[in-house]
Amino acid sequence: THNLSPCRFYLYPELSNDLVSTHPPGAHSLVAVSVGYFLEDFVDMLCNQKLHQSWELLFHHSVVIICFGIAVLLHQYVGFALVALLVEINSIFLHLRQILLMANLVHTTCYRLNSLINLGTYVVFRMATLAWMTRWLFLNRHNVPPAAYAVGTVGMAIMTPMNIILFYRLLRSDFFK
Repeated sequence: THNLSPCRFYLYPELSNDLVSTHPPGAHSLVAVSVGYFLEDFVDMLCNQKLHQSWELLFHHSVVIICFGIAVLLHQYVGFALVALLVEINSIFLHLRQILLMANLVHTTCYRLNSLINLGTYVVFRMATLAWMTRWLFLNRHNVPPAAYAVGTVGMAIMTPMNIILFYRLLRSDFFK
């Protein structure tokens, strides 16, 4: 997970200048493994969950599989996909929240602490990262081929509202009961 570290930009400054054709050693493999994870999780949800319970995550996974798959196949935009993986740092706390809910530990200090960390990492690693990625796409629209720009723009147009809605649900559930 060293490739996910924000200090990677410090250690590999070329990434800050070129998210299209440059990426740190191991980044392509990390994005490829991530595609495999999202594919496996997609199939697991299809087989083991009711569609009305998982359609949002299935949709999310579909977008990620397509976008990351393009990066892996073309060996382009791997740096951009690497930035997108920063979002997954928050997933640790989202998943821990789910485990604590399933264990009926909602009224514990652990749940409350996780809720605060979850919200903080959500703002930093989901909202801010998605905003930065959207801004990057817009500012670099003249340097990105139309097809790649369309895929990126559609991906961001899908992910941003989904994450805003999830943020609202988390706030409502954990802080405004």
